[in-house]
Amino acid sequence: MAGFLRERAVGRAIVRADITAISALKTYDPPISALVGLLIDDVTRRGKFLDIDAQGVHLVMHLARAGWLRWKEEQPSTLLRPGKGPIACRVVLDDDSGFDLTEAGTQKKLAVYVVRDPAQVPGIARLGPDPFTLTAEEFGAILKREGRVQLKGVLRNQSVIAGIGNAYSDEILHVAKMSPFKPASNLSEDELQQLFEAMQETLRDAVDRSKGLAARDLKSEKKSGLRVHGRKGEKCPVCGDVVREVSFADSSLQYCATCQTGGKPLADRRLSKLLK
Repeated sequence: MAGFLRERAVGRAIVRADITAISALKTYDPPISALVGLLIDDVTRRGKFLDIDAQGVHLVMHLARAGWLRWKEEQPSTLLRPGKGPIACRVVLDDDSGFDLTEAGTQKKLAVYVVRDPAQVPGIARLGPDPFTLTAEEFGAILKREGRVQLKGVLRNQSVIAGIGNAYSDEILHVAKMSPFKPASNLSEDELQQLFEAMQETLRDAVDRSKGLAARDLKSEKKSGLRVHGRKGEKCPVCGDVVREVSFADSSLQYCATCQTGGKPLADRRLSKLLK
């Protein structure tokens, strides 16, 4: 997404920046109107945040679970009505192109920040290192430092390693053939190397498959490339076993018992509580 925006938006001026979901805007100084008239210098990714740098004023966005960025080569000229529909923010550039930030569902967690320094965004200030910048030795040190924390929790913790999240932590662990419940500090040197290589391979493949795609195609491309995440009940593409799921209060993980846990299904704690 950052690459897509960089190709289309850098060098263009922002002529409109409208917030229609007041809850999405998390900052007030500078106001979002401060973006109007500024040229976009760069677009980068910081963990799961998108950062549009417009002459030192940064429009930082976090799409959360149900948000998305919808690019249009020609944005509508009609003004948006606050609180109506799924659009939370609209940005229009000087060639009439631009994007809408949209969010589905009732859990409104999409976030927009306008800051002079990205480090002013609390989520960015807390970010751990980017996985693409880590060496195998640094990765091993992080896991050992996390002690008995389960691998799934370590990989999706943005303060430990930035940007992986729920879907790709499932994918990485499937490629590495490791249980999501395995303690981070229990890995041998060979297993550390195996997990590190699985992380690099999985993430680079995901990025490479998405390069050059239009914004509207990125989400479907991501879903089509996933092997176990979101595929409960389907066949594992490696061994043919059924993909299983463990549910939590606000999320779930998917895994293959044959590939990752020696054929032993993991306990679904939420289901166990319901049965009791």
